[in-house]
Amino acid sequence: MKSKISIRGIALLLLATIAWGGMFPVAKATLHTLDAFYMTLIRYGITAVIFVAILWMVEGKQAFRFEGRALPLFFFGSMGFAGFSLFTFVGLGASEPEHGAIIVALMPILTALLNWAVKGIRPAAFTLGTIVLALFGVLLVVTKGNLHEVSAIGNHRGNLLILLGAISWVIYTFGAASFKGWSPLRYSTLSLMLGVISILLSTLAATYFGAAHVPSSRQLWQVGPEMAYIIVFASVAAVLGWNNGVKQLGPLNAVLFINFVPVTAFTIGALQGRAFTSAELAGAAIVLAALIASNLHARKIHAAVHGVTPRLRLDR
Repeated sequence: MKSKISIRGIALLLLATIAWGGMFPVAKATLHTLDAFYMTLIRYGITAVIFVAILWMVEGKQAFRFEGRALPLFFFGSMGFAGFSLFTFVGLGASEPEHGAIIVALMPILTALLNWAVKGIRPAAFTLGTIVLALFGVLLVVTKGNLHEVSAIGNHRGNLLILLGAISWVIYTFGAASFKGWSPLRYSTLSLMLGVISILLSTLAATYFGAAHVPSSRQLWQVGPEMAYIIVFASVAAVLGWNNGVKQLGPLNAVLFINFVPVTAFTIGALQGRAFTSAELAGAAIVLAALIASNLHARKIHAAVHGVTPRLRLDR
């Protein structure tokens, strides 16, 4: 039996992953004017208002009940929105957009490792092999082929922070499984509302200690177009597109589209005149190949267990 895949679902996932891939170079440029803390606060403060309005219109006021689960929502929201965005944007300030994108693309692999650590579900030998291969590819990218630099942790502080951001988002994604019966929109909105509290507190603390600075109206005007992209496309449209795309195509098909995040970032870098080393390109290719191989293996296992092969078959 073959599951049907709609062109609309494919378009939604492409929209989401291309928007996320474009976020890295846009955010990197914005960091020259606006620090990571205020960028995150503005991004998710406005996004939260938009999501609240959408949830109210779609599910009504009853969807805003926490049902005694405010504490776990606060934790997961803090990990997903404060943790991911702050670690990623602070790290991006000391890294390259393409490096950040390739690290974030490791999320499916990080999910398998976290599943092993938390639930004791050991990945198959083939999956472990693809994990090792992908990590090797990432090392090639971030060291530009100079693998002996791996021991120089100080030179890769930005990349390590981005990795922590990716892990934070994986933890947030894990949290969704404990909210059975909730729509993705409801989980996203309520966790974002509480996550903004952590972002605000972190920003206030960073401002007090001099790590962040209140932007002037002139600075906000200068980064207006960049912030509009980050909010409208990389936050609202991408999240809604991803959630709906996953619903239509299923997670096994959807995860393949994560590969478009680094592809988009590398393409934009090339168009901007950035010269990549052969090691960076080879490493990116290795990571993408490992992710695709891991996904195809997971699809094979899924087909054997459920008798359904989730192939990409165009069907309106």
